Amino acid sequence: MNNFKKKLSIIIPVYNEKKTIEKLLKKINELKNINKQIIVVNDGSSDGTKQILEENKIFYSILINHKKNLGKGAAIQSAQKLVMGDVVLIQDADLEYDPRDYYKMLSLINKKNKVIYGSRVLGKKRYLSKNFTSLIRIFFNHILTFISNILNNQNLTDAHTCYKMFLKDIFLNIKLEENGFSFCPEITTKIALKKISIREVAIRYHGRSYNEGKKINFMDGIYALRTLFKYRFFK
Repeated sequence: MNNFKKKLSIIIPVYNEKKTIEKLLKKINELKNINKQIIVVNDGSSDGTKQILEENKIFYSILINHKKNLGKGAAIQSAQKLVMGDVVLIQDADLEYDPRDYYKMLSLINKKNKVIYGSRVLGKKRYLSKNFTSLIRIFFNHILTFISNILNNQNLTDAHTCYKMFLKDIFLNIKLEENGFSFCPEITTKIALKKISIREVAIRYHGRSYNEGKKINFMDGIYALRTLFKYRFFK
């Protein structure tokens, strides 16, 4: 089957992104020749995001509303039950990632390459990248990826990227448990435990600052480390 005839289920966790969510949905809908199922999970937003979503129903397939903020991982768990596509992609609700990269990732996914990660640093000079908003963020992303690679016997450049694409059967057969940003190290480790390789492809990335709405913080890095060890050795 031609990859662009396969249905792509796009899971979008959203928490307080009233400035970007409509723009993002329009960007996704502008993509031609992709059969899309768009699942938006409003994760307890309190800034008007819910109203914007309700006014833009034409741009998505399914809307799930969490009564309170449960976290990115919890949002993905809610959407996992409703996936209808042949391929699944995780998409953040900000504009840091560019949906035009769907084409590149879709062109690579197949029975041999069952999981594709979009790397923000592949082929770039990591510490000179202008796409990240601070050298500290670049450093910690590098350290977390390095530790993840050692524990999981992988060779990734960007283990904690948002853009993760899976064949449906792979995604649906992974039991997700982490509610927050630790979804990333959890699923990467569980893929490694299943002896499934991950192929990376370079993507566009334009990071935003905390003043612009960036939510992940230092403690999320600590939780990520804990999650790596938890699922590698204690589950």
